[in-house]
Amino acid sequence: MAPKSSSSSSSGCRCAGGLGGWLKFLAILLGVLTPVYYLLEQNLHRFYIFDLDQLHDVAKRGIAAHGNDTRAIVQYIVDELSGQVSLSSYINRDEEWMFNNAGGAMGAMYILHASITEYLIIFGTAVGTEGHTGRHTADDYFHILTGTQLAYVPGEYAPEVYPPGSVHHLRRGDVKQYRMPESCFALEYARGWIPPMLFFGFADGLTSTLDLPTLWRTTWVTGKQMLGNLARGKL
Repeated sequence: MAPKSSSSSSSGCRCAGGLGGWLKFLAILLGVLTPVYYLLEQNLHRFYIFDLDQLHDVAKRGIAAHGNDTRAIVQYIVDELSGQVSLSSYINRDEEWMFNNAGGAMGAMYILHASITEYLIIFGTAVGTEGHTGRHTADDYFHILTGTQLAYVPGEYAPEVYPPGSVHHLRRGDVKQYRMPESCFALEYARGWIPPMLFFGFADGLTSTLDLPTLWRTTWVTGKQMLGNLARGKL
């Protein structure tokens, strides 16, 4: 019986040693990444290439020029942004629409830009939808192009109403219920830490719709944009 006891004791020591090694590795990794994260967090604004006032202005001019013609408004915005020297190489002109299920809501999106610190998309639906905004690591600016969006915060007794030309700003860390009662499309811009938002964007597809072709295409286009911009020095 003695040898068996010795073997068991030795095995336990190896397991404890292995666990201790992993904990030490994680502690070192955390110690290295924490100051890096803090430094980047304090300087996130340096990586932004889109201007909030500029996006609001181009959205309003598109609406003024084309009224309720959503297709024409979207084309106007794409042409306007890609025509600017500072942005032209960062705008995806390959118009590809794909479904997006997130927070119980369903719509479609066209990805204009995706990087580590920013994304710019056209998001909307022709039939209406409703869901949870998610609680995100970035500020989200929803520029309404056509239709109306409603939003609700617990404790309020009236909805927030966002008509064409308005901007719904969902602040980083906040959460709301939102609804687009009928056809509604928006220019959506987020700035902050974008990668953590992808978990929310993919969750419904992985646990509910199981629409693997859409998940794959969304991953491919988003990854291509992010890695391509990162390779050019755009965080």
